[in-house]
Amino acid sequence: MMMASTYRNKENTELPIVIVGSGFGGIGMAIQLKKAGIHSFTIIERGDEIGGTWRDNTYPGCACDVPSYVYSFSFEQNPDWSRMFAEGPEIQAYLLHCVEKYALRQHLKLKTEIVEASYDDKQGLWILVTGDGEKIKARALISAVGGLTDPALPAIPGINDFKGQIFHTARWDHNYDLKGKRVAIIGTGCSAVQVIPNIAPMVKQLTVFQRTAAWVLPKYDRVISDRTKTLFAKWPLLQKIVRGSLLWGSEALGPFIILNSERLSGVFERVSTRHLNKSVKSQELRKKLTPNFQFGCKRMIISSDYYPALERENVTLETSGIRQFVAQGIVSKDGRTHEFDAVILATGFNLGLTSAPFKITGSQQRSLDADWAEGAVAYKGVAVSGFPNWFSIMGPNTGPGHTSVLIYTEAQINYILQALKYLKDENLKSIDVKQAVQDDYNEGLQNRMKYTVWTSGSCKSWYLNADGSNHALYPGFAHEYTSRVRTFDPIEYKITSNEISAEDWALQAI
Repeated sequence: MMMASTYRNKENTELPIVIVGSGFGGIGMAIQLKKAGIHSFTIIERGDEIGGTWRDNTYPGCACDVPSYVYSFSFEQNPDWSRMFAEGPEIQAYLLHCVEKYALRQHLKLKTEIVEASYDDKQGLWILVTGDGEKIKARALISAVGGLTDPALPAIPGINDFKGQIFHTARWDHNYDLKGKRVAIIGTGCSAVQVIPNIAPMVKQLTVFQRTAAWVLPKYDRVISDRTKTLFAKWPLLQKIVRGSLLWGSEALGPFIILNSERLSGVFERVSTRHLNKSVKSQELRKKLTPNFQFGCKRMIISSDYYPALERENVTLETSGIRQFVAQGIVSKDGRTHEFDAVILATGFNLGLTSAPFKITGSQQRSLDADWAEGAVAYKGVAVSGFPNWFSIMGPNTGPGHTSVLIYTEAQINYILQALKYLKDENLKSIDVKQAVQDDYNEGLQNRMKYTVWTSGSCKSWYLNADGSNHALYPGFAHEYTSRVRTFDPIEYKITSNEISAEDWALQAI
């Protein structure tokens, strides 16, 4: 059985930690552990490289829809962003830079998938099982698997009958040449909106299958000048000021995007409608592209080249819906058969809002899948009662609807770090959030959720469970959430002391 750390000295074996996932959450957690003098951690990653979302999503046009200066760690600012909205390869390069700068390679265990984790009440240890059957012990387990990792495949009849090429945007087939091909793309969400303008000029014919029109705002992207890069490198405070301005600017948008208020939503609906009318000349196409739900109910999309791409002569927007796949293509609900050489699925991700990221068994054989069957819940999105020393980064109800996800991520990392230091400094066997504390917190969240646009009933989105409850997003401002997780309070947790010394425990763990 393997210890969670590659180290073997006393300092590093007394708190073996496993971090599952090496995206922004996992890398950020690892960096802060090292800064705190805790080196006894291993990052386990199923892929062959770090990066998570930005490793897997390599489709043409892949980019962030949050400004670069706020879609990066506050403690590791990059003065050399090339664009206001960084593209995927540049974000992946930034994460690789962080790994090398903070010497995280020695903590990485790549090409290793965790398929099961169970808590041993007697030892106070997590026992993790890999896909190869290897067992790894950890005193603390941090899930940083993220949500935008496993593609969601559409349940369309006959999908396996199609004889052409078919792949998901998150598993882009770079060996397949789209030039001169008849191509279909299913979906009109964020990924599709980025892909379409980039492949439309090269394909013979592009048919976009739209189920629901989206509210689209213009994207004010630009190349960042060398002068700006030089200024930010020389005077980091200037970049910090810009970053702060962007964050507080996004916070100001919160009420317009979050609250179920037609008056507030109407402001951005008018902006989006003007953008549509300015970008699209055809009245028939405008009608197809006009949403029939309240702004904010689905994820906001920003793009300045999506609408013009749909007016190209070789692009068709199909809104009648899909009946089934056939060998040569797709049959739409109006009975027409559309022949294609390739089909691209821009159908989003399985977010795990009602299931654990892998089989997780907590104290007294408690199943996380069973606990989350009606919707994932956690205390502050970080800890789950009955699962001692288990923490989640970007867990339930911690997604933002209006700002950078990394504001939430960094706040959670700081909270988890405090919890781990408490566990270590007090030589505790375990800490486990109290059930009543967790229940009170989530009851408050769901009560507030009633006043958000997400549960207004004007649309169906990936934010919602089958019963209409929202276990994905946080119903408030980012600064409010960060203030709620600023301080770890042991009184909210059940504390179990160690019966053995830290030194003896370390030997037992090995």
